Amino acid sequence: MNNLTLKQLRYFEALAHQGHFGRAAEVCAISQPALSMQIKELEETLGTQLIERGPRQIRLTRFGEALAERASEILRAVDELGDLARASQDRMVGRLRLGVIPTIAPYLLPTLIRSLSDTHAALDIHVRETLTPKLIRELGEGRLDAAIVALPVSEPAFAEVPLFEEAFVLVRPLSDAAKPVPNADMLREMRLLLLEEGHCFRDQALSFCSMQTVRPWAGLDGSSLSTLVQMVGVGLGVTLLPEMAIAVEGRSADVSIARFADPQPSRTIGMIWRKTSPLAEQFQVIAEAVRRAGQDLRNRHAASLRC
Repeated sequence: MNNLTLKQLRYFEALAHQGHFGRAAEVCAISQPALSMQIKELEETLGTQLIERGPRQIRLTRFGEALAERASEILRAVDELGDLARASQDRMVGRLRLGVIPTIAPYLLPTLIRSLSDTHAALDIHVRETLTPKLIRELGEGRLDAAIVALPVSEPAFAEVPLFEEAFVLVRPLSDAAKPVPNADMLREMRLLLLEEGHCFRDQALSFCSMQTVRPWAGLDGSSLSTLVQMVGVGLGVTLLPEMAIAVEGRSADVSIARFADPQPSRTIGMIWRKTSPLAEQFQVIAEAVRRAGQDLRNRHAASLRC
């Protein structure tokens, strides 16, 4: 048992999450044979089989499942020791693993990263862009330090800090620019294009329209806001867009953008992190930078909105 190493536990954790040697090796930035050797040595050290090897994927043995859970706890505790050391310093240094949802990342990150690079040059920022459920899971497992999401997430283990409100705007074909802006009731009767299942922005748009789902003839479930806007530009329907995306997406197609009448649909943008993290005070500083970046975007884009 003296030969068991943290490196082996990290490799095994990656393999358990990926379910595939090739993908796990890529995540760990090592070759697949090197990963296989480390897993084999770990099995020999523990004296038992950890995985069942198949032609396309692996399956954890019963003991492997138990070890995967315990390994995550051990590695999270080790990471928090490092965080504790970082928290004792007067400035923010080291790696920050920051998760961001796709309807925020392309629009907020350029402003945010520039700001953090100017004020905290020793911070090594690693960004993970994916859907909220995955961010929540990876944050809970210790694979992320914090995440920028739409609130609430209502996870008891996480601190939630609301940062700013963001309105949604209507995107419709340029030929409709002179028409009255529809209300939620009218919008339900239109061809509403939405992001595919899993995006919280989809759920927020449906909530505004008091709809459980879209009509079968809606025509498109997009994987990105950019795709939705392009489809509106060719007359396929209408869509909603978060305000921070106006400058990037609103000029990429022949569309008209308009504000809804009050009360406007909106979302709350905030940051979440584990309540047990020693870096909570530093995350508050990061959160304030996110707030400023959001305000900067709103100020910059206010004049660009064509009503």
